[in-house]
Amino acid sequence: MPKTTATADLADQVAEICARHAMAEGPMLPILHDIQADFGYIPEAAIPVVAKALNQTAAEVHGVMSFYHDFRSAPAGRRTVKICRAEACQAMGANDLADTAKARLGVDWHGTTKGGEVTLEPVYCLGLCACAPAAMVDGQVIGRVDDARLEAVFAEAGL
Repeated sequence: MPKTTATADLADQVAEICARHAMAEGPMLPILHDIQADFGYIPEAAIPVVAKALNQTAAEVHGVMSFYHDFRSAPAGRRTVKICRAEACQAMGANDLADTAKARLGVDWHGTTKGGEVTLEPVYCLGLCACAPAAMVDGQVIGRVDDARLEAVFAEAGL
């Protein structure tokens, strides 16, 4: 089956990213990070291109993607909310906070609201253990997050 123009363009872009990292030791993670930086996620069509460039199987590339929580296989929402799932945050109420966020947004972990506004992701330690529970909103770390503070984030996003 011939490639569509969009698929060919994607394959060319991914091949270029792979070529930039060809001589690096352990290039898979930098390649996947660059693909996600360029596309906002790692398109399914990129996996065989990466696998071929690294002499790996598509299953091995997929395994790395699924092991690391930061890689997405679908575009994220306009805003990204990450809630810490590490022990210190759990001890300070992160589980309840996560339940509140999931219910409020109507999504589970790695889910994006229907309008594409917010993606909810778990993260395992933001380094703000003394100010637990912690969250990250669009790359900005927030400590001592409670339901009211989380609601303010959602209100700002127009939810």
